[in-house]
Amino acid sequence: MANHELTQDQQQELLETLKTRFEKNLERHEGIVWEDVEKKLTANPQALWSLSEMEVTGGEPDVVRLDAGKGQYHFYDCAKESPKGRRSVCFDQIAREGRKKFPPVTSALEMAELMGVELLTEEDYRYLQTLGEFDLKTSSWIATPFEIRKLGGALFGDRRYNTVFAYHNGADSYYASRGWRGVLKI
Repeated sequence: MANHELTQDQQQELLETLKTRFEKNLERHEGIVWEDVEKKLTANPQALWSLSEMEVTGGEPDVVRLDAGKGQYHFYDCAKESPKGRRSVCFDQIAREGRKKFPPVTSALEMAELMGVELLTEEDYRYLQTLGEFDLKTSSWIATPFEIRKLGGALFGDRRYNTVFAYHNGADSYYASRGWRGVLKI
């Protein structure tokens, strides 16, 4: 991953945005103290850049977990619908390059790698859904086990009928209403 950094002004603006979101959504991060999160962020300019990319693509990242064993905070995309700047993409580069007609410009995994984040796993996605109602009109690609991907499939999730679903689709499919959600662990 290339070394990307924000200017001091950009860092400050992003930290203010993240703090405001943190304070508006306290139920997402019980037991987590903003000042501790901010210290970790200011010590990691690369993580700030990744969070900025999550923000500018519409993800509305927020800290939702603390892995105390690893000392890591987990920021998830918490936008109500799949991030607008990350829709109309197939699952990965192999699927994108394998499309015979109308391949998308990029894929979920390629974007995630460039941004320095990972796709949510199914477990992560289901946890996110305990914090609110997400993807009521859209769907989001999620990390896919190798056994499924090698057969041409990929997983995505959404919430319909007050139930969280994980489905499968061809990895080369893409839709205007399907994007992807990421996690940044710092």
